[in-house]
Amino acid sequence: MKKLVTGILSLAVVAGLGLGAALAQGEEAGGEHAAGATPHYPIHKPVQQDWTFGGLFGHYDKGQLQRGLKVYTEVCSACHSMSLVPFRTLEDLGYSEAQVKAFAANYEVQDGPNGDGEMFTRKAVPSDHFPSPFPNKEAAAAANNGAAPPDFSLIAKARGVERGFPQFVFDIFWPYQEGGPDYIHALLTGYQDPPEGVQVAEGTHYNPYFVSASALAMAKPISDDQVTYDDGAPQTVDQYARDVSAFLMWAAEPHLEERKRTGFMVMVFLLILTGLVYLTKKSVYANKEH
Repeated sequence: MKKLVTGILSLAVVAGLGLGAALAQGEEAGGEHAAGATPHYPIHKPVQQDWTFGGLFGHYDKGQLQRGLKVYTEVCSACHSMSLVPFRTLEDLGYSEAQVKAFAANYEVQDGPNGDGEMFTRKAVPSDHFPSPFPNKEAAAAANNGAAPPDFSLIAKARGVERGFPQFVFDIFWPYQEGGPDYIHALLTGYQDPPEGVQVAEGTHYNPYFVSASALAMAKPISDDQVTYDDGAPQTVDQYARDVSAFLMWAAEPHLEERKRTGFMVMVFLLILTGLVYLTKKSVYANKEH
């Protein structure tokens, strides 16, 4: 047993020394990188925000989701679709069936063919999905400097920045699943003038939080007081970014609250089962000689 413990401690020391060397090399590489090497993106990593749906017992704030829907419909929907999200799911945000029907009727969708074999347009109903503002990807790209805006249905789960050491160690015990909303919030609030000596391509806009480059084709999409809130919430870019990020997280994972409740009950069940198995084992072997 003593030899085993000594061996484990030796491995831990070796691993620690290796990790220290790796970190030192990383710092040296970072210094060279800053001196003129090819940059790694994003230039700045998103700051972790405080979300109501974060953590083991997280939940959605319906008021925030309703504000996020308003931001999406008045700003984002001009370029971005949500083709996987049906209107009927908006009842989860606190809207009544009649309100959802009225909301869906504001959109037109293509249907058909009719009796003459032709496609036609009609007002959307709750079973329809959010339509795309463009007829196809080629038209979307042509209207946006050659870059088709991504669909927003799963954007909050598809986007995010990997967390390095030591954050990923803590994520093992306290899962971090808000990387997408953190990234969206950082991107929407991160537009700024490029630093001195940094040039961006014509038609692009500098944003150090963009995950693929130092600039992107999308101009700053929103400004203060652009969307009017009815509940008295601040009408600032930061608040708009928070609300639409939360809404997009809901769109990507509408059953998050149910999943977390189920997971918690499963963990409680496993703890109880573990205790029962231990007590059973103790009872069965109580009169056995060891």
